[in-house]
Amino acid sequence: MGPPVVGRLWGSLALLTKPAEFKLFFHRCPFQGGFTLAAGLSECLAFLRTFRFSKADIEYLESVLPITTEKAFFDYLRTVDASEVSVASVPEGSVVFSRVPIFQVKGPLLVVQLLETTLLCLVNYASLVVTNAARFRLTAGPDKKLMEMGLRRAQGPDGGLSASKYSYVGGFDFTSNVLAGKLYGIPVRGTVAHSFVSSFTSLAEVNPRVLRPLCGGGEPVDFPSLVESWLGKVCQLLQVPLERVNRGERAAFVSYAITFPHNFQGLVDTYCVMRSGIPNFCAVALALNELGYRAIGVRLDSGDLARQSVEIRQVFRTCSTHFQVPWFERVPIAVSNDVSEGSLKELVQEGNEIDMIGVGTHLVTCPLQPSLGCVYKLVTVNGCPRLKVTEDEEKTTIPGSKVVYRFWDAAGFPHMDLMALEEEPPPRAGEEVEFCLLGRTREARKVTPTAVEILHRLYLKDGQASLSKLSPAHKRLQDPEAYQVAVTQKLHVLLTDLQRDSH
Repeated sequence: MGPPVVGRLWGSLALLTKPAEFKLFFHRCPFQGGFTLAAGLSECLAFLRTFRFSKADIEYLESVLPITTEKAFFDYLRTVDASEVSVASVPEGSVVFSRVPIFQVKGPLLVVQLLETTLLCLVNYASLVVTNAARFRLTAGPDKKLMEMGLRRAQGPDGGLSASKYSYVGGFDFTSNVLAGKLYGIPVRGTVAHSFVSSFTSLAEVNPRVLRPLCGGGEPVDFPSLVESWLGKVCQLLQVPLERVNRGERAAFVSYAITFPHNFQGLVDTYCVMRSGIPNFCAVALALNELGYRAIGVRLDSGDLARQSVEIRQVFRTCSTHFQVPWFERVPIAVSNDVSEGSLKELVQEGNEIDMIGVGTHLVTCPLQPSLGCVYKLVTVNGCPRLKVTEDEEKTTIPGSKVVYRFWDAAGFPHMDLMALEEEPPPRAGEEVEFCLLGRTREARKVTPTAVEILHRLYLKDGQASLSKLSPAHKRLQDPEAYQVAVTQKLHVLLTDLQRDSH
């Protein structure tokens, strides 16, 4: 809201202090999909609880608004807060559909107008990222572990933290963002960098060099020497020339394993995966095993991830059988490398032996659709409905204070969201309801819901629906079946009358 607009508001204070209601919603589901997950509620509530103009804020406004702005206007701003604002919202992480409100915000007109930009900012990106994360989860399937690792590619540190938080809400298991782990309790995971591996040149650089066995109180062992002995056995088994296995890479693995013997994970693609990275990893992991420790996995960051994962798993099975180490065949394999929704789908279709997938750029930047496009529209003032009319029927607002009901079918899936005016009697399960579908024929239809749910909860007064419940037809990532959003016959009549009167 620009300075001239704010400056003119004071002359209409009688109107602007009247009770009003806005709804926050979007016109289309993102990524050409059939659903959206709503997010950002906690940040919005935190903002509203502290919303007020500071002395410095008002001094700045006085410096930029027209000199004709009355002093009483700034005195009024000193009293503005969200104490008279109420917010009804779908629970965080709920499935929502186009034109159905995520938030319904009530309060004095001027106050709830001032909230618009901040609420949109907090909801738009959060809902977009959590929906994107959910699509990755659906593509990967329930058994693969997913790690968000997009901080380096995110739109600034605030965007990075938001992406880490909402990727977790959307179904990811871990984040590489340690600050997000600290602030939000998200499990953190990570591996060494290629620069760490390439910084070593030989085992002579390893310090300290000894590792004590895990059990039995044995004497410390010269770990580099133990690894060298295992490397010979591994290279003979795998028929890999010993002289081709990179010594610097081996030194980096040894140094890491001595420091973190319970958490050794090898980044195996700094040089040649099958002729260096995997032999070095196996030698270090088997040496650790001899001392009572278990390596926790390998990570690939380049090449044909599906094919290499299959080859690596075969090596692990071979070593497991030959050296009689049963757990070795199940060593987890993690991959990354600019993974997108499309490349993840190809990985799944090809077949692979991957246990964990790291996703960064294509998760946090949402390149397929960089904005959700939520809007915030006035629907009532002083109890009277308000309507925004446009030649694009999709963008015509739905007036009045409403209750939104979700209808469930006999199969246990939601199949329609019905918007009704607050004064209308609520629909009941097992009873016939008359409705009109939005954006389609205007003729009245009837439906009998098996179950009825009120979609919104009151989260702020004067001061998750699960994706797994959605029908497979509606959560298809390509060409999903359109979810039905409808209004009651009474609300449809009101909408039609207001549209006619506006012309």
